[in-house]
Amino acid sequence: MDEFLHSTFQTFPLPLLLLVIVASILCLGKAADVLVEEAVSLSLRWGVPKMIIGATLVSLGTTLPEVSVSVLSALEGNPGIALGNAVGSIICDTGLILGIAILISPPSIDKRLVNRQGWIQVGAGFLLFFAAMPWLDLRSALTVGGKITQATGFFFLVLLAVYIYMSIRWSRSKPGEVEAGIDDTNEVDHSNVLIVVVKLLIAIAVVILSSQVLIPAVEITAKILYIPDAIIGATLVAFGTSLPELVTAIQASRRGHSELAIGNIIGADILNVLFVSGAAAAVTANGLEAPKNFFYFYFPAMLLVLIVFRVGIHFSKDTIKRPIGVILLIIYVFATIAGYFFK
Repeated sequence: MDEFLHSTFQTFPLPLLLLVIVASILCLGKAADVLVEEAVSLSLRWGVPKMIIGATLVSLGTTLPEVSVSVLSALEGNPGIALGNAVGSIICDTGLILGIAILISPPSIDKRLVNRQGWIQVGAGFLLFFAAMPWLDLRSALTVGGKITQATGFFFLVLLAVYIYMSIRWSRSKPGEVEAGIDDTNEVDHSNVLIVVVKLLIAIAVVILSSQVLIPAVEITAKILYIPDAIIGATLVAFGTSLPELVTAIQASRRGHSELAIGNIIGADILNVLFVSGAAAAVTANGLEAPKNFFYFYFPAMLLVLIVFRVGIHFSKDTIKRPIGVILLIIYVFATIAGYFFK
């Protein structure tokens, strides 16, 4: 299928290729939305608290496009897209999506929960940076680049399991807390559950197929425009695969529940490191190459947006103020525009 798509897309003019990319990205976003919606429905039918769903299933669902694109890119010999997608998604999630969510409806926050998850978010960003650093010759980071090894990828996946386990434990740490929206009855409509499971499987299939179409279209477009794969991964693909988080954030904020968007984005950033980068590195014997421009631009931009959000949380009381959203958006716009000059 991959060879067929490559040979087919090579005959497409640039406008048609861009149309294929947009259509694939939209399919990815919609399929991920359905996946999250049906996962929540299934979990509620089984009596799982919504806090647990938000800490695990929602973030896992909305990062599925990043995972599928990055893993398939790595398998097909395009690690630049894989790592660029993970780093770019963190910049996009935290800068663009959180910025929009805060501007639409400044969220009320539980400082205890946000601080705990927020420090893990920042720590994950630094972990990705340190994992890619060529420690035997630090100066080569700015001239040659670095690498996230396959062993590091497996280590990230182990940390992912630990993070999910701890999130579940933390979500149950308040004794006597009753989650709203949980059906306490023991009766389950098994026919409806079967329908939900079928929808879940279809959504997963659409995500994978859309990713398989998106990758060769992006690769050929990058060659036509003389743009490195890593740059495309860190901008266009990163924005597209972050659409589920964007849609979730806008809808939640419009309904006055932007704190849900905050939790989803923090979780998604953590998963972009542990799940997206980890899985992509784990499936390739040579690991993920981190080009030199990541060390003098993309990694610093990623860490900057994470630190600014962390500082904004520190100086917030019960609500994140709109100026924090403005600053995050400015960083995202600057990083996106400047990225094309750091090839």
